[in-house]
Amino acid sequence: MSYSEKEIHELRKIAATLRGNLIEMIPPGKVGHLGGSSSIMDVVAALYFKHMKVFDDPKNPERDRCVFSKGHAVLAQYAAFAELGYVSHEDLHKVKTLDGTLQGHPDMDHTPGIEAVTGSLGQGLSVSLGMALGLKVDGSASRVFCIVGDGEMDEGQIWEAAMAGAAYKADNLVAIVDRNRVQATDTVDKVMPEGDVPAKWAAFGWNVIEIDGHDFNQILEALDAAKACKGKPTAIIANTVKGKGFTFAEGKAAYHNAAMNAEEYAQAQALVEKMKEEA
Repeated sequence: MSYSEKEIHELRKIAATLRGNLIEMIPPGKVGHLGGSSSIMDVVAALYFKHMKVFDDPKNPERDRCVFSKGHAVLAQYAAFAELGYVSHEDLHKVKTLDGTLQGHPDMDHTPGIEAVTGSLGQGLSVSLGMALGLKVDGSASRVFCIVGDGEMDEGQIWEAAMAGAAYKADNLVAIVDRNRVQATDTVDKVMPEGDVPAKWAAFGWNVIEIDGHDFNQILEALDAAKACKGKPTAIIANTVKGKGFTFAEGKAAYHNAAMNAEEYAQAQALVEKMKEEA
């Protein structure tokens, strides 16, 4: 399916708005996962505002599911939930507080729209596979999308789930690898070189699509191709930039989980306004 310039323009505007919501959650002096939340934000915009079946009621049984296996980047989901009306913009200001509904890692008992408690890295793909197989048993047409970090692929459980997903022909499951090449303390290549990532997923029996994770045409076309693939799950390898949109943070492990100072925050606000103008 081809997408019009108007559709792509709208998604760029949404992504800029979501990045604005992101920095609302982490004002100066407040520690938060800026880098990994912003790297996956364009994919989040495409999923929630174009591709997935989403309803006013976040518990509608016909919905598609999105699970952040890299749960530390859940701020990207919260940014979308505020625009969907699942949470209020006031809630964004209470992230990681005892009286807030938005915690530092996903909490399905307190946050509308969250499908699973994640953040213990490596577990989310297994949870997503269980959901996908359960939906098949129920005869549901709903699908499951799992956001996986590239650093998270150091965890063996990811590959156990990958092997099982192919064995059970879970074609309603899509793993989206946020391949920003930077994890908590350094680049992925320095911490644990991963080699040919697309070839690895293919070797485990998955349909593999590699894209620019900031190109909306490529994102949407990959999601459409994943939906059309039958008999095996799909892995979309989204090549992204850690901290995308915030030039002072791009590609830097220091902004994996850190606090911005007042000067950086002002710069982030200006960059968001520029993104909105250029969308």
